[in-house]
Amino acid sequence: MDTQPEWRTLAAEKRQAILDAIPQQWRIDAPIPPAEELRDVTGSNYIHQFLTPREIEITETDALGITEQTTSGNWTAVEVAEAFCHRAALAHQLVACLHEIFFDAAIEDAKRLDAYYAKHRKPVGPLHGLPVSLKDQFHVKGVETTMGYVGWMGTFQGRRDDLRRGEFESELVRELRALGAVLYCKTSVPVTLMAGETANHIIQYTWNPKNRHLSCGGSSGGEGALIALKGSPGGFGTDIGGSIRIPAAFNFLYGLRPSSGRIPYQGAANSMDGQNTILSVIGPLAPTARSVKLLFKAVLSQRPWYHDPLAVELPWRDDIEQETRALIEESKSDPTKLSFAIMYHNGLTRPHPPVARGLRMVERTLERLGHKANADLQQSKAFTADGGEDARIHFGLSGEVPEWPLLIGREDQKKNALEIAALNVKKREYQKLYMEYWNSTAELTGTGRPVDGLICAVAPSAAVTPGGFNDVGFTSFVNVLDYTSVVIPVTYADKTVDVAPSNNEFFGEVDRRTQAGYDAEIYDGAPVAVQLVGRRFQEEKMLVLAEHIGAEIRNG
Repeated sequence: MDTQPEWRTLAAEKRQAILDAIPQQWRIDAPIPPAEELRDVTGSNYIHQFLTPREIEITETDALGITEQTTSGNWTAVEVAEAFCHRAALAHQLVACLHEIFFDAAIEDAKRLDAYYAKHRKPVGPLHGLPVSLKDQFHVKGVETTMGYVGWMGTFQGRRDDLRRGEFESELVRELRALGAVLYCKTSVPVTLMAGETANHIIQYTWNPKNRHLSCGGSSGGEGALIALKGSPGGFGTDIGGSIRIPAAFNFLYGLRPSSGRIPYQGAANSMDGQNTILSVIGPLAPTARSVKLLFKAVLSQRPWYHDPLAVELPWRDDIEQETRALIEESKSDPTKLSFAIMYHNGLTRPHPPVARGLRMVERTLERLGHKANADLQQSKAFTADGGEDARIHFGLSGEVPEWPLLIGREDQKKNALEIAALNVKKREYQKLYMEYWNSTAELTGTGRPVDGLICAVAPSAAVTPGGFNDVGFTSFVNVLDYTSVVIPVTYADKTVDVAPSNNEFFGEVDRRTQAGYDAEIYDGAPVAVQLVGRRFQEEKMLVLAEHIGAEIRNG
């Protein structure tokens, strides 16, 4: 008689334990309609039936709106936490987006915040009473971190004898608590983190709540799906090749990929820890640009450079924010004050019709405003330098065998110290070339300055079908350059408009495969977004510009 491997049994037990952590009164008893009958589970036609009007009011307020209520005492931290715990529980049952649930601990934390406010008549901090979700890389006391590995269950990052197990907290977690945030869940990731879709043997596959035929993206995919379902007003993911921006784009969210060092990575779990050619960074995701700014600015107020040796001493710069707002105001009478470059393709792959239409919508918006829009600005080995050794070690803890596409190296790709040094030199030279290229755009803008930002796709497609993500070319160049990037939601795929082109001209085999993967019927309703890219450490400027452009797209 065939029996399944022990690691499959352990994964199934963990999967059930996550469901068992959901209170009985929040479980969906009736069968959930299949994707063929109900693609979009985010709207009032489905998820509202499980929520009270008060829960809907709270969970459909953005993070800044929530903190306006909680820091003034109009809403209690407890009622806000309970509402989001309930909606997060529903979200997980619909799309499998959570790795860890600690609702009881969150309610106790919320009670302490309410008691503090009652006693002192002031909030603990700017995030007082705001529920914040976390990607399952961040250590929270009393909560497991598996990062999708079966072999990490019951351990501290795969080590059973490590005394930090169950006690240690990541620096970002400590800072969020100090700011008054309520932590209540950790979200799903692809095993190894090196994938544009979210799947592992514990939660299996995390679906896109706007179109359950498609992926939510990765590797911060659980964050994207949870926030899209309004089971969180905002949360934090990580990005080494697009892992914040891809889920933000696939789930119609704003997402910030800051330059390395602005948000502390200290104490977070990671893959290929010690690989420094391209650094993973932490950033926020939320439904509104102002919510992303709130989360980012709040973390900087904790002065993380005193607690993380790699954090840059760079607080939020109000002067740059005000300068950018002044430019936007001046552009109302002199539109040439702002200029942007638009990259319609990367020379290897053309975007699918919905994404190409989204880029045209942004270009028309900029032209309507009179801003300069210069089209056709164009444009890893670091991820495979260990030859896949890190992944093999962690898979080997349980014997599990990966079943989904992952960007991990082969043994024949392993590099020695000299080869890694050469790779770092090549990166530096590329950064210099791109710097000079960006500087040269001053000759085209008419503003006397180089372009204020580059607008391009986040991925060739508006989400992907399972197993279909195979191109990080639109995101990874930003990581190599260590540039700032903000995702801006634009529109949704429409099968009546976004028809596949009839021509058979392709850049090459990758482009041919990408275009062959487009199905207007399947992609119908999928979110479409672009990214606004700025130079290093331009987070304040890019967030203000993203809010401006996003508002104008909606008004268009």
